Amino acid sequence: MRLGAIEAGGTKFVCGIGDETGQISEQLRIPTTTPAVTLAAVVDFFQEHPVDAIGIGSFGPIGVNSQHRDFGYITQTPKAGWENVNFLGYMRTHLNIPIYWTTDVNVAAYGEYRLGAAKNVENLVYFTVGTGIGAGVIYQGHFLQGFNHLEAGHIFINHRADDDFTGVCPYHGDCLEGLASGPALEQRFGQPAQALAADPAVWELEADYIAQACVNYTLSYSPDRIVIGGGVMHQEQLFPLIRQAFKSQLAAYTTTPDLNNYIQRIALNDDAGLTGCLLLAKDLIDSGQTVGA
Repeated sequence: MRLGAIEAGGTKFVCGIGDETGQISEQLRIPTTTPAVTLAAVVDFFQEHPVDAIGIGSFGPIGVNSQHRDFGYITQTPKAGWENVNFLGYMRTHLNIPIYWTTDVNVAAYGEYRLGAAKNVENLVYFTVGTGIGAGVIYQGHFLQGFNHLEAGHIFINHRADDDFTGVCPYHGDCLEGLASGPALEQRFGQPAQALAADPAVWELEADYIAQACVNYTLSYSPDRIVIGGGVMHQEQLFPLIRQAFKSQLAAYTTTPDLNNYIQRIALNDDAGLTGCLLLAKDLIDSGQTVGA
């Protein structure tokens, strides 16, 4: 079985070919320019490399409710030129195969859920801390969503009194993304995250905000595991600090699994998204999904 994967980001699209085990055999990176140019290049790749089904994980916001008119669209994105683009519709017009459609965060979550840091649990919260902060929740094998996908990277957290940074989120200011994303670190301290590795005060503050998110996700979703990815989380000194701050903030209000197992780093690294796409494409075939349904 040949399966396709599209990890669609605001900077680049990564197209992949693989199999039902999640093994990736070929990849192509396409710069994200205009929808017409970028999507045409994606279609060309899969016409040259035919597959049985494709999984797509897209930057957003996107329409994920199949009962709504915006299903398959990139909606009110800040990415110039991409607002209200019918991404899924374009793919279906040019590729006569089943296509799974969800967010970029969800596909990475699914890769970790099936083959990565959460492969032995039923319920997962996955979030990524990088250029932005996005989150996906898997409950008993299914993505948690309603009228839209989750935007749990924009939850409101307690802004520490000793932190006078106003936040970078253009919508909310000091939401989680506004205070703890990579751009927030760079604007607050004047250097990118990787250049701040030796400063313990930076990571104590960052851990405090990420731990608050973990507490909120724990109390809201009661997951079996929380997995955190993204470029900022390459600073592995964060994880002991997050667990310590989480324990203090939760204040023994409820029990969780052992924190070393409960809060973990992503295991599949840069392959998590493509792996999740391949596995979701395989699930689509297994479910008997028909073309265009």
